[in-house]
Amino acid sequence: MIGIDAAIANAFRRILLAEVPTMAVEKAFIYNNTSIVQDEILAHRLGLIPIKADPRLFEYRSTGDEEGTEIDTLQFHLKVKCTRNPKALKDSSDPEELYLNHKVYSKHLKWVPIGNQADLFGQVEIRPVHDDILIAQLRPGQEIDVVVHCVKGIAKDHAKFSPVATASYRLLPEITLLSPVEGELAEKLKQCFSPGVIEVETVNGRKFANVVNSRLDTCSREIFRHDDLKNLVRLSRVRDYYIFSVESTGILPPEVLVSEALKVLITKCRRFLNELDTVQMD
Repeated sequence: MIGIDAAIANAFRRILLAEVPTMAVEKAFIYNNTSIVQDEILAHRLGLIPIKADPRLFEYRSTGDEEGTEIDTLQFHLKVKCTRNPKALKDSSDPEELYLNHKVYSKHLKWVPIGNQADLFGQVEIRPVHDDILIAQLRPGQEIDVVVHCVKGIAKDHAKFSPVATASYRLLPEITLLSPVEGELAEKLKQCFSPGVIEVETVNGRKFANVVNSRLDTCSREIFRHDDLKNLVRLSRVRDYYIFSVESTGILPPEVLVSEALKVLITKCRRFLNELDTVQMD
């Protein structure tokens, strides 16, 4: 983002963290849980599993609505029972060989369509983002039977709705050579920065250092450890050039999250302008 104030950049970051909606587990109906994991902990672990479902296709659930409908609720069923493996060797001590279904993973959550969801989302794969999230471990005779309801929400209400693992920004580094750097100093200067920032070019048999891509710089300040180099380079940052890093949880691609965050910011601005117009009219 170029040419904006720091307050706008930070507002955009906070919207990414807390105000872009996603689908997450809101209610867990535990019919059977004989594992060593308490019901409350089991429900909490289920709630933090990211669900691969486009929140733009759903509505917010109405306050007080316990059942939910096909337009605001997704239902998953988790039913796993651990048994002994009859084919296991008698002298084996490996749980992977001794037991069947002794690890409960997110892949065991099966989507149960509500109403006409099978027709609406038949071409869309609705499932947990990752199949290998460990939920619990079981032993023979133990069983977990849970039905969960996923609803649309924002991380301002609960962190489980956050669409990103992290969202951050930094200013664009600016590296200026105050005088030509050549010969061995050029090679030494190159080693002071991250790979790709400084390159050494040969002109008429002489080596010169050039700034190729300052964006790759990590602002390590390594150059100030060398007395023969620290006065040859000026390090600064472009004050209105923000480089964002958006790491999605996998629910939506980062580029989609950025556009959705911009829509939220635009909506906030419009609401503020409407409030100003209302005050002026009064």
